[in-house]
Amino acid sequence: MPTQMVFDAAEANLAQGDFGALPEWDLTDLYPAPDSPELAADIDRLGTMVQSFAAEYQGKLADLTPAAMLACIETYQQIDILAGRIMSYAGLRYYQNTTDPTRAKQMGDLQAKITDLTTPLVFFGLEFNRIPDKTYSSVFTASDGPARFKPVFDRMRAMRPHQLSDELEQFLHDASVVGAAAWNRLFDETMAGLTFEVGDETLGLEATLNLLTDHDRARREAGARALAKVFTANVGLFARVHNTLAKEKAIEDKWRKMPSPQHGRHLSNHVEPEVVEALRDAVTKAYPRLSHRYYALKAKWLGLDKLQVWDRNAPLPTETPRSIDWPEARATVLDAYAGFSPELAELARPFFDRGWIDAAVKPGKAPGAFAHPTVTTAHPYILLNYLGKPRDVMTLAHELGHGVHQRLAAQQGELLASTPLTLAETASVFGEMLTFRALLARTTNPAQKKALLAGKVEDMINTVVRQIAFYDFECRLHAARAEGELTPDDINTLWMAVQHESLGPVFEYMPGYETFWTYVPHFVHSPFYVYAYAFGDGLVNALYAAYEDGLPEFEQKYFALLKAGGSQHHSTLLAPFGLDASDPAFWAKGLSMIEGFIDELEALEA
Repeated sequence: MPTQMVFDAAEANLAQGDFGALPEWDLTDLYPAPDSPELAADIDRLGTMVQSFAAEYQGKLADLTPAAMLACIETYQQIDILAGRIMSYAGLRYYQNTTDPTRAKQMGDLQAKITDLTTPLVFFGLEFNRIPDKTYSSVFTASDGPARFKPVFDRMRAMRPHQLSDELEQFLHDASVVGAAAWNRLFDETMAGLTFEVGDETLGLEATLNLLTDHDRARREAGARALAKVFTANVGLFARVHNTLAKEKAIEDKWRKMPSPQHGRHLSNHVEPEVVEALRDAVTKAYPRLSHRYYALKAKWLGLDKLQVWDRNAPLPTETPRSIDWPEARATVLDAYAGFSPELAELARPFFDRGWIDAAVKPGKAPGAFAHPTVTTAHPYILLNYLGKPRDVMTLAHELGHGVHQRLAAQQGELLASTPLTLAETASVFGEMLTFRALLARTTNPAQKKALLAGKVEDMINTVVRQIAFYDFECRLHAARAEGELTPDDINTLWMAVQHESLGPVFEYMPGYETFWTYVPHFVHSPFYVYAYAFGDGLVNALYAAYEDGLPEFEQKYFALLKAGGSQHHSTLLAPFGLDASDPAFWAKGLSMIEGFIDELEALEA
């Protein structure tokens, strides 16, 4: 596989590896090249549009007629699209190789440039939130007004109690590039640059983490110990990053009068704190029935009295190691999608055919996987680090679900397309479930069926139990940071307490595992994001149960949910399925699906 990425459409779009031809991004749908006249022209145009917008609307929002307000919002949306296109291009190039100084410089320079250019827009949200309620209501309910945009601005006005003065808001906007964004970048570049010595190999983070799923227990242990050694050596830096970001957040939360560190995330997700706490409580109470029970079974399968951390994601002893090449992975996912709906498969197909996926593992490439929506006038891009494992196929199904969701929601327009995090995992987890069910249905070999079921249970535990444990860890970290500076040992102790609670008594922990919090990017990039995964999994489990029960017109209702994007509250979107996230039975239904799979595994043992 090449170590240099391909950026020009005229060149090949595929990286040859052991898994067949792995696709690489073709970013020319955004801009032809990093030094293209089109990119330079759009940066200039953005500055002009922002200045014109501020000149026309600043100080006048409360006096606009409904029709004028609609024109104002549509212009604002065009500015948002233009800025989003520029930064999507810079960001995607950067994530292809975060250790390339040229890309890092362009990303940093453009981040600063766009921040400067858009500073005149700070007035918009602040002034909008000062519009009297009566005026706001009349403008947004008028037949010739911006009624369709009301959900966006309802969410914006939910921030009114936490809004600062215009001067302070502008200061925070200007300072963002040397605040959280700078610490985020330090984290990304440090993590991408780490190397791990495993035997006579020098590996990056993604390849080393991949060893934790190796069939060879000695290889798994070697990978885990290599991770522990490097994380421990760098724990001081990562503790500094977390201390600084948590303190910065606490300062801003204090000024904004946020009642808790989590409150801002709940507001942005448009979800009530009590719903999140109901989810958290349901999952933590279920630890003994889920993770504790499953890992005790796994210890028995592995012939061990105690599991080590390198056994957590180990394949089963009866599982035959096999590598899944890219053509098979593609066919597996598209066939599963088509089994639910041919339209779903057709929405996913261009990702494979048009350079919308970057799949190969390469030096400097960002770890993990994501689907980036870019802007609604373009299309999403998917990043993978494909290593041919069955879980990688599930990751492909997951990220394609995001991509399809983003394509369908794009018809709402830039301001309404973005889905709150609580619903953002719906299509991704549903896509995984479709793929899993299709694989399970065609598997007749008992050992293979057991391995498939166990893999799914582990994925669900990682999505639900592990993410809620992560959420608990963040809650404890931010609470502890409020009492003062945290040493690396302080953070390590918080991490280990949560690990003991969530994984259960069957585990032993090697020295160094206490530092494994260091590599989780969500804690740095998106505080308290992680509960959205558990929310999404529980929601999809409940949705899938409705699908299996033969709910009338399920397909049409499901597509309507995806097409809605962020235009409706989760309660409205779930109502056609007879589901209510505020009802404890909702979460119980989702967790019972995981228990049912564990029941099946126990039955296979009988």
